Amino acid sequence: MFFFDIIMIIFGLLILILGLLIGVAFLTLLERKILGYIQIRKGPNKVGFIGIMQPFSDAIKLFTKEQTYPFYSNYFSYYFSPIISFILSLMIWMLIPYYFNMISFNLGILFFFCCISLGVYSLMIAGWSSNSKYALLGSLRSVAQSISYEVSLALIFMSSIIMIMDFNLMKFMEYQNLIWFMFIMFPLSLMWMSSMMAETNRTPFDFAEGESELVSGFNVEYSSGGFALIFLAEYSSILFMSMLFILMYMGGYNMNLLFYLKLVFISFLFIWVRGTLPRYRYDKLMYLAWKSYLPISLNFLLFFMGLKIFLI
Repeated sequence: MFFFDIIMIIFGLLILILGLLIGVAFLTLLERKILGYIQIRKGPNKVGFIGIMQPFSDAIKLFTKEQTYPFYSNYFSYYFSPIISFILSLMIWMLIPYYFNMISFNLGILFFFCCISLGVYSLMIAGWSSNSKYALLGSLRSVAQSISYEVSLALIFMSSIIMIMDFNLMKFMEYQNLIWFMFIMFPLSLMWMSSMMAETNRTPFDFAEGESELVSGFNVEYSSGGFALIFLAEYSSILFMSMLFILMYMGGYNMNLLFYLKLVFISFLFIWVRGTLPRYRYDKLMYLAWKSYLPISLNFLLFFMGLKIFLI
């Protein structure tokens, strides 16, 4: 019986990874189509039926191109950092609250923070091992940004943890039957949304890969499979953060059509922001984390702690 349970867990993980990779592929297609509409130009809609095969042709193209290695790079660090980044982005998806045959995390929130903290190292090593000034500058900016916004994310999360008094993500669903936390914590939900974008290096906070000043930042020396893995890690993080936002603020996790519609809507917001807003200034990004979000989230945390003590 124990052996059968292990087989089912492995089978469930494989289905999860396969579904995630297909989801990431079609998220890129959705992004290119929406950006095409926003910028009033043609999107990927000419090849095949409404461009459905475009993500698969992109994957084949990326993984079959020649992979270059800079002559002065640190080979092993350079080669393995995208792989580690991709593995971490897959590991974080083990937190998805399945109802059956999967790992159940009682301390899932702590696991989430461990994974996103380790993700910083892969960015830093990718930039450093390339032995390029542009890549190094991109990785340094990315590390500073990610660490700053992890503090912001943790403090915003603390208010939600105080409300449910548990580290299990499944508990969010039980406490949001009557009213979504989004209505109770509206300013915190907006702060979480922008912190998510900063943490995943998305516009308007994409300083890890600033094309206008850094020639693509920490991933400038990567080609072929290495670049594809960095790309996959970023987009799977976007999907996970969208799911986490729904868990925390939009009613929790139910395996129904409404859940998937909410997931698509939050992912669409990431793309909409990218097509609408210009890139932020780096010093303003840091001021936003340390001078705005830090005091506001601490004040909210004290408020919810007082509220919880009063209700008890």
